[in-house]
Amino acid sequence: MLATYRTDRSYDWNYRHGPTFAGRVPAVPATPEKAFLGLPVRSRIGIAAGLLLNSRWVALYARLGFDILTYKTVRAAARRSHPMPNWVFLAGARGGFPRGAAASARTAPRRGAAAAALARTVSLGLPSTAPAVRLRDGARARRALGSGQVLNVSVVASPAPGAPAARMVDEFARLAGLACEAGAQIVEANLSCPNVCSAEGDIYHDAALSGRIARAMKRAAGATPVLLKVGYLPARRRLGRLLEAVAGGADGVVMVNGIPARIERPDGAAAFGRGRASAGVLGRMVHAPSVAQVRSAAALVRELGLPLAVIGVGGVATPGDAGDFFAAGAQAVMLGSAPMYDPLLAVRIKRAHPEW
Repeated sequence: MLATYRTDRSYDWNYRHGPTFAGRVPAVPATPEKAFLGLPVRSRIGIAAGLLLNSRWVALYARLGFDILTYKTVRAAARRSHPMPNWVFLAGARGGFPRGAAASARTAPRRGAAAAALARTVSLGLPSTAPAVRLRDGARARRALGSGQVLNVSVVASPAPGAPAARMVDEFARLAGLACEAGAQIVEANLSCPNVCSAEGDIYHDAALSGRIARAMKRAAGATPVLLKVGYLPARRRLGRLLEAVAGGADGVVMVNGIPARIERPDGAAAFGRGRASAGVLGRMVHAPSVAQVRSAAALVRELGLPLAVIGVGGVATPGDAGDFFAAGAQAVMLGSAPMYDPLLAVRIKRAHPEW
């Protein structure tokens, strides 16, 4: 089956022409209604920020049975994608993860569901169309959803070099308010992107700033739940400080947003070219450390009595992979890039585990 996102084409091409789904949409198993952040859903299985480029993408994956659908990140101003290449497969990481060791990229094309289980990496740079365009289309995405499905809109600030933190906080809040006006049922702040070269990529390392953003977004969002997407924090103490700082503003945290590493060709050159030596690794290679962080976060939430949901993401390519996150204490599981190659994964998960 051809990937729904054509990795041999640019981001702009995929935005205009995708998704390239040529299969038949099967009957989606009927599943009992559950609650996620107080919202009724048919499953707690969703798509993370990244794959759903616009309302056409949201509509397809809603029909394919994913029930928590994250509309790709909205900025306060348009931003172009990084030039190609944007996606490569990985043969492995020397030294393994989660040590941030250099990884060796394998560029041989892969097709079909087997590709969904492989390690891979993406370097897009969090592109966005103008917010007015994005949010009008987000309203169309909301209308495309069925009963028991919810639209989560991802937002990110675009700080200028040297801009004060207060400006970033205000921008996150303004975008949260705009997303709610456009029909978002959940708003998610992207506080971690290993594929940008500016300050918005590692906000989650600053617990106090993350807390300010969470509270400002909550004031703007009102009753709409607020999520924060964060990156890899293996140190339990640092993770605990982050969770305590955002509790009371955010309703939940989504983790882990890829693990950054240097991405190299077999000859040692940067796979994505000059200035893009590092990118976030996805897929099988990051599954175990992502599950471990979710387990640690869920335990901290219980121990500290924090009003936070923990949502798992990282390397889910089978129903068993999703089960690892639920067993670790996740309230929901989001899939990143695997549904590109295996669009029927939600159907199989629902058949195996209608209780999720």
